Amino acid sequence: MREILEESFRAAVSAADPLRIVPPQLPSPPRGRTYVAAAGKAAAAMALAVERHWPREAPLDGIALTRYGHGLPTQRIRVLEAGHPVPDAAGEAAAQELLRGVQALGPDDLLLALVSGGGSSLLTLPAAGVPMEGLKSMTRALLRSGAPIQEMNTVRKHLSAIQGGRLAAACRAPVLALVISDVTGDDPTHVASGPCAPDPTTIEDAQAVLRRYGIAAPGPFSETPKPGDPVFARVENRVIATAMRSLEAAAAVFSAMGIEPMVLGDDITGEAREVANDMAAKARAARRPAALISGGECTVTIRGSGGRGGRCAEFLLALAIALEGVPGVHAIAADTDGIDGSEDNAGAVLAPDTLARAAAKGLDARGFLDRNDSYGFFSALGDLVVTGPTRTNVNDYRAIVVAR
Repeated sequence: MREILEESFRAAVSAADPLRIVPPQLPSPPRGRTYVAAAGKAAAAMALAVERHWPREAPLDGIALTRYGHGLPTQRIRVLEAGHPVPDAAGEAAAQELLRGVQALGPDDLLLALVSGGGSSLLTLPAAGVPMEGLKSMTRALLRSGAPIQEMNTVRKHLSAIQGGRLAAACRAPVLALVISDVTGDDPTHVASGPCAPDPTTIEDAQAVLRRYGIAAPGPFSETPKPGDPVFARVENRVIATAMRSLEAAAAVFSAMGIEPMVLGDDITGEAREVANDMAAKARAARRPAALISGGECTVTIRGSGGRGGRCAEFLLALAIALEGVPGVHAIAADTDGIDGSEDNAGAVLAPDTLARAAAKGLDARGFLDRNDSYGFFSALGDLVVTGPTRTNVNDYRAIVVAR
């Protein structure tokens, strides 16, 4: 069953593989040159896909900004790496250079923006009066607060010189943004804080988010270009991969194995422990054999200290506890980018005997959960899922198999 679970995860990732999905979306070259501005965990793979399929005689250059360890060798588009989830000086310098490249384009050129999850922290260029150190401190506080990604991005947009549609506004050329969505609803304004998308949120919205979590603003907010702004008349945002398409690809794996897939949705969010309790109830009520498949980004509010682990492993540990005594349940929870939080694993797997094996090793599952140490728990059992960077990102993947 572990092999089937991991195969379903690979199918979900493959459905969002930039090397497969980018080429059919590429436009014809313009009369002038094409500048690629890529940002996110999929940036390097998206840039490589463009290079492989762009006519050799057509001018092409640009920057692909991705997370440390997620780069790939390219020839025409320069790949740079920077900090994630907390921005750093490398990302700021790369964003400045990328913006200068965009500002140099003319009406006969093309800005080809390649946007994917993770771009919010990677494509960090503070607005005037916003210090980088303050922005980093605020980001850390928001990450610890458990704030949903949409709320975090609302704040980021109004402190940025490049996000919230400002990248497109800085360009005189036509803009095509190819977007790999990692957010609920697949709205380009929320992916990587929407560098080429109109922003419906306001300064007041951003201020309200920080008040909600008791976090101070690092500097003055500024307003973003809104829907209906004439600048977006020459801009197209095209979503080319979504979590739902990946869930459907995973469902096909279970169908082929004679296990009925039940896709619960790609928009399941909330505190990881609470989502786990809800999923445990669904698993108890499901007819067998069935696979309960879901996507969406959970959050983790840090309660303990000294623990390691991301939202997928935390969800799975809470699920194990909630399903204690229920026979025949297997599960996987993994991030499609290959990195669960800031660890080296994509996620983990759960088996019917997980808690029994843990007890035999003297591991207290509830104690590990209390100190947010899901990584330590599953590592001790040899149940981590380790893939390395996948160079794509359509959010988290979860499958719970209720066997015969």
